[in-house]
Amino acid sequence: MTTTLATPQTHTSGASIQGKVTSMIDELIASLPDPRKLTSEERRGIIARYSSVLEGNFIYWMTATLLAVHSEDARPILLENLHEEVRDAHPVMLRNFAIAAHAFPKDTDALVLNDELTAMRRFLGRLSAVQSLAAMAFFEGYIQKFMPYLAELAAAEGSNDMEYTDVHGVCDIAHTDGLFRALSIEMERTPLGPGKDLFEGVTLLHDLMQKIVFCQEVAA
Repeated sequence: MTTTLATPQTHTSGASIQGKVTSMIDELIASLPDPRKLTSEERRGIIARYSSVLEGNFIYWMTATLLAVHSEDARPILLENLHEEVRDAHPVMLRNFAIAAHAFPKDTDALVLNDELTAMRRFLGRLSAVQSLAAMAFFEGYIQKFMPYLAELAAAEGSNDMEYTDVHGVCDIAHTDGLFRALSIEMERTPLGPGKDLFEGVTLLHDLMQKIVFCQEVAA
């Protein structure tokens, strides 16, 4: 169930990039299993794996993207996103959300995603601004559309703490738009070199999000 984008994208317009990213997001959302047909353990696992990835990595990923960016006009967009994440303690919201759903991550929840998470960290470590911005625009767009599903999983597990999903279902709309603007700005300032795949990080995150939903925890 993996979507890959093997063809390098070096001279692609902002509109076509956003269209492709949106299509990938919609494909992922359409593939989500019906929460009512999942077992309690399956619902717990999805929440736990999501939480194990997001709580400790989102701010790190966005910071790595900020470090990669060269355009002074793009930097404030990323800084505003980071400021909101830190000021409003979004990792605390996510932790509280997972705990209320009885889905605080176990070591096995995190371990099953280790290879994909490591690949994403190494990718961002290359500090490729355009590729990183495309990846984060995909990610913010996916999170925004994933929030109602995540809330439904938590509600089925008896939770009524929906601050995290409520906040991100709204704020990530603006964050996504901002990241696509930053991407367009950066593409003009530092175009991607020949032979490089603009969607490399998007594909890594696509596969990671898919594994969060469909992969069971590893044996202890």
